[in-house]
Amino acid sequence: MKIMRKIIKIDEGLCNGCGLCVPDCAEGSLQIIDGKARLVADKLCDGLGACLGSCPTGALQVIEREAEDFSEEAVQEFLAQKKKQEAATASPRPSGCPSARLQTFAPQTPCQMANKPSLAVAAPAIPGSHDIRPSMAVTGGTSALSHWPIQIRLVPPTAPFLQNADLLVAADCSAVAAPNFQTDFLTGKVVMMGCPKFDDAQSYVQRFAEIITTCNLNSLTILIMEVPCCSSMVGIIKQAMEQAGKTVPVEQITLSTRGEVIGRSKW
Repeated sequence: MKIMRKIIKIDEGLCNGCGLCVPDCAEGSLQIIDGKARLVADKLCDGLGACLGSCPTGALQVIEREAEDFSEEAVQEFLAQKKKQEAATASPRPSGCPSARLQTFAPQTPCQMANKPSLAVAAPAIPGSHDIRPSMAVTGGTSALSHWPIQIRLVPPTAPFLQNADLLVAADCSAVAAPNFQTDFLTGKVVMMGCPKFDDAQSYVQRFAEIITTCNLNSLTILIMEVPCCSSMVGIIKQAMEQAGKTVPVEQITLSTRGEVIGRSKW
């Protein structure tokens, strides 16, 4: 039955899809769909406005309109179903996609790195001449990646490489933007990558909360881009720490869209 009551209204013109509002909605009534915050169902929104303070653009407001009455039972049923779906995909199964199989790579010794074979590539000749240029040696690089998988959705909290790790939580775009991503940010760290705009922010919160609770992390580095939607990764980590009831030393690094470091802070 519909009644006149308070409920959240979302201005799609102002919403940038950052997802910061999603973790603040305990009822799960807000989700990022097609790059915008959406109200899943009227009956799931209590109209109290706990999500308002986290919106950086002012896209959320509490209004009074005719809407289906808020249902605590519907919320519990919705959250239980959501939890069941998340549990079904929480840990990659050995019989599933090979890309989700846990792997840990042994670091190469200096001797092994020095003896990597080189590929001889002939330099281009000057057009119109018979000049034969000497070949150039191209040495294969060595990846600093220490494990697989790397996507947040695929790394289970039980992964052995997470124990006592220095964890790098990197936005997907950072690896392409940063010219020296591996040497500047990845070396010596375990990495988990994802997109806070297009992935499920609440599932990220729950996953990191479990990791923080059980893995005894040494440190956590958040590497994000300067675009507004990327900043929600910071909110996700803060929510996860609150949920875990435990803190980890955090360094936050922000890159420009050209890959330059434009901000560093520790908290």
